[in-house]
Amino acid sequence: MDEVERAVAALERGGLIVYPTETVYGLGADATGAAAVHRLADLKERDRDKPVSVLVASRAMLDDIASSISPVAERLIVAFWPGPLTIALQARAGVLSSLTGASGTIAARVSSHPMAQTIVAALGRPLTATSANPGGSTPASDIAAARAYFGSRVDVYVDGGPSAHGPASTIVDCSAPVLRLLREGAISLDRIEAAAGVRLRRE
Repeated sequence: MDEVERAVAALERGGLIVYPTETVYGLGADATGAAAVHRLADLKERDRDKPVSVLVASRAMLDDIASSISPVAERLIVAFWPGPLTIALQARAGVLSSLTGASGTIAARVSSHPMAQTIVAALGRPLTATSANPGGSTPASDIAAARAYFGSRVDVYVDGGPSAHGPASTIVDCSAPVLRLLREGAISLDRIEAAAGVRLRRE
């Protein structure tokens, strides 16, 4: 059994993994498992009311968690997925409140990293995509850094080599008529506005 198979097996039994993405290493839990997501929040030393973003493998998986996708969100999906753009959308009623926080929205992206893509597709459910670090610490850019943070409290570490050391994903809230830039990261505001065809409000 290779690392990816072991990671998926761990996720299916409610475990946590560290895995590579196109930005930094992510801390993964099955996003449909309340106990696993709560364990993740505790491991990250973060408030359980703070939203947690997810990776999806396909548009069908996105439709399972988002209640509606606006035309402008569609344009951003076409322009930047797979890639480091996280889009917040109105969440379906069944999505865990530990993922949405008090916002009522779910933030998702399709990763362009082949290992991340493979894990999400094999799991068949959304995977949490929060960075692999305790709150307030620098996100892990390699497995050694992640192990130093979490040690045996993570079930499986998937080694994809050093990350690109670039910024985290850009986050855009597309859940309301006026788009909001929640975090400017790997994709610039100018590129987002050009693809969306509208101006964004900065938070």
